[in-house]
Order: sequence, then structure tokens, then C-alpha cells
Amino acid sequence: MRLRHIEVFHAIMQVGTISGAAQVLHISQPAVTKVLQHAELQLGMPLFERVRGKLYPKPEAHRLFVETEKLNRDLQGIRRLAASLKGRAVETIRLVSTPTIAISVLPAAMSAWRRDFPATRCELATFHTSEIVNALRLGEADLALSLQDPRHPGIVAEPIAQGVMTVIAPAGSWSAADSLLPVSADGLSGELIGHADNDPLGDMVVAACEEQGVHPVFHTVVQTYQIARSLVEAGAGMAVVDPFTAASAIDSKVQRRAWAPAIPVQLFLLTASHSPLSHGARELANSIGATARACIE
Repeated sequence: MRLRHIEVFHAIMQVGTISGAAQVLHISQPAVTKVLQHAELQLGMPLFERVRGKLYPKPEAHRLFVETEKLNRDLQGIRRLAASLKGRAVETIRLVSTPTIAISVLPAAMSAWRRDFPATRCELATFHTSEIVNALRLGEADLALSLQDPRHPGIVAEPIAQGVMTVIAPAGSWSAADSLLPVSADGLSGELIGHADNDPLGDMVVAACEEQGVHPVFHTVVQTYQIARSLVEAGAGMAVVDPFTAASAIDSKVQRRAWAPAIPVQLFLLTASHSPLSHGARELANSIGATARACIE
């Protein structure tokens, strides 16, 4: 029996009439009759007895129903899955990002991408990297952005932009000549804004300071680089932040200098190893990479 024969056969077994099967399958009654007749012709035997417009399955039909029931369920499942995948790939892209990149890079990148994909729905959420890994593994996100490579066997980490940790200070903190040169730990002065103890980049900065014989004291400690940037813009002190956050600071309120010795920072595109990106998602990733690289050049 062909797949169409099985669908019609199962519909008739469930509702007992040609008209009922036609309604279930959203086709005409003559089409149901024609498919059933063709199936019986192929099998070489009638499957139903016709009595006053109702169809009564013969013993052979019951046996056939048992054998084909699983195949019919699988067929329906495949069709639902195909419809779901098509709808998600064409209409919805689920992007998760760490807050740093969501604020500093994504607005311009999304604006550029939207010109070519005006009708594509994009759902954006902000997570920390550990939460991002879970979202990708569970199929709750299509792609993600982080300044960390989680080094997880089920996650592909693709570097799409690279810069260096950057010192930001309130405008007027350095001369024009000094602002062109990198600054090391002994060049930090005034109030220092620190990062939470579990922040990997913040830990690298503290370690670099201690290697230079400087033990920084932080009276203000923040959870995100954006808060540090806002405090610096308000004149509350200096901070060492990622290059993307530094680039997004207001020029009239902030000065920037590269940290020495340089601490490289990469922006990673994260995806689940078993889930290739749709065309729209890949183009969004390309736009994010191009925007990130442009903002730190």
C-alpha cells in the first residue's frame, strides 16, 4: 500500500464513513472513494463491507490496521516536524547573548540585518554563558554570543571578532598624547571599578596587576561591563573592560587606552553541534561579526 492509501484507510477505520474520512483528511469524498478503490485493487480483496452508506471493516482490514498503525503515526509525526522546522527556519530565529554583546554590538548588527530580512521574526534573550550552553543543548536557542568559549563537547564555538581589554576613564584623565599609548597596572589611578569575583576577564585583569606588583583595591564592584561603563561615563572612576563595551562608551565622556600587556578578547558565535544554522541565522551571525569588528577597528 502507498502512503496515501494508508492515510485514507486509517481515516475510514477511525470514522467509519467516506464523508467522515474526507473531512478528517480535508479532501473530497470522490477522492477518498477513488483512493480506497485503488488500495483494494492493489491488495486484490475488499477491506470493507458497505451497508447503508457505512463501511464495516472486514477481519483482513483489522489485521492490516494493526500492522500499519505505527507507520501512520510516524508519517504524521514526520509531517508535523517538517512543518515545524520550516516555520522556525523561515519565520523565527532564536538568539541568546551575554548582556555585554546584547547592548554594545547587537543593536547596530540587527538594524543592518533587518534590511535584508524584514519579515523574519527574531527572539532575543540575554543569558550568562552557562545558561547559554543549556539553552543551545536543549534546542531552546538557535545561536548565541559570548566572550567565553565554554569548551563543551556539544557546542561549536566560532570566533567572529577579536580585540583587547581596554582601560576606560572619565574624559580629561589623560593627555591627548598619553591616550594614544597602552596603560599598565601602575598607570591606574583614582577610584577603580572592579568586576565580580566569578568574572573570567576580571580575574585576568587582577592577575595581570598582581604580576606587575600592583594589588588593586575596588570600592565599587559591578556584575556587568555596562554598569562599569556607565559609572565611568558619570565620572565615578576607571575600569578595565572588554573592547566592545569600551567602543560603545560616549566619546565626549570617556577616554580609552589599551591595557598592557595586552589581554586578547574574542567574541564567539556559539551553536549546538547537531543543529546547522538556517540561511537567515547565518546572515545574522555574519552581520554581528562585521559590526563587532568595525566597532573596534
